[in-house]
Amino acid sequence: MKKVYLLTTDHLEEGLWFREKEDFIVAMNFVGIQAADFKQVFVLAFILMSNHVHFVLKGRREDVLAFVNQFKHRYSIYYRNKYGVKEFLRRNRVDVKEIPYDDDAVEKAIAYVLMNCVAANICSHPSQYPWGTGSVYFNSAEGSGRSIGPMSGRECKRLFHSHFNQLPKEWMVSEDGYILPQNYVDVKAVEALFRSPKRMNYFLVNSSKAKRRLELADANLPAFRDQTILFSLPDLCRSLFNKNSFCELQEGEQCELVRQIRFRFSADANQIGRVCGITYADAARLLDHC
Repeated sequence: MKKVYLLTTDHLEEGLWFREKEDFIVAMNFVGIQAADFKQVFVLAFILMSNHVHFVLKGRREDVLAFVNQFKHRYSIYYRNKYGVKEFLRRNRVDVKEIPYDDDAVEKAIAYVLMNCVAANICSHPSQYPWGTGSVYFNSAEGSGRSIGPMSGRECKRLFHSHFNQLPKEWMVSEDGYILPQNYVDVKAVEALFRSPKRMNYFLVNSSKAKRRLELADANLPAFRDQTILFSLPDLCRSLFNKNSFCELQEGEQCELVRQIRFRFSADANQIGRVCGITYADAARLLDHC
């Protein structure tokens, strides 16, 4: 029997899944490939965050878990080839929770997933975040792009970083080069579940992620994306210490660098740890020494 599951990977503490825009684009295409490959699994919602991912999938437990694990495997190969990091996600655990159909639990799970980008202070509404499904529901505008049909096998291989060649020819690719989620997400099922845009918005603004952001409104929420800070790190290291990376710095220099990151980007210890590739404990210790 097909059931609905919320699947969440562990948050990477010492690094990022996605260092730059291209990484997000590749991962978006891998989700589309998974959807085409796993026809027994229905994608209801997902979001790709800097150091973790969430999926709401419908299917058998073994199938939805295989869907996410195969996605991780594809992305790990890409990551290794690009950055030289081996076994990147091998120990990255996937939490699987069955979502019952009563008490609006499925609606709450979808809202929780979609609101991750808002809770992270990246945008004010899920529809503004491109790396997921926040913009596909109750949206009358057709996604712009081009169809896969006329593309050659060589172009598909280059664009999708995969030998998989069974993507539906009618599927559309965005101007940025990723398969549009509305091609494979079960949009109608989700819209039928929420029944109206107003009711969906109610669940979004009342989700646990939205409430957490309100609770932390007076705290120093991250003001910059992880990728923005990560891109600036080499320049900071060179301008401050004439060195190329965080790992080349002495401890005193590391203390100064994390102080500069906190000052310039309003970053907390969690974010500093992610972009510098160190644990939260080490980032907090360096901040305490400032």
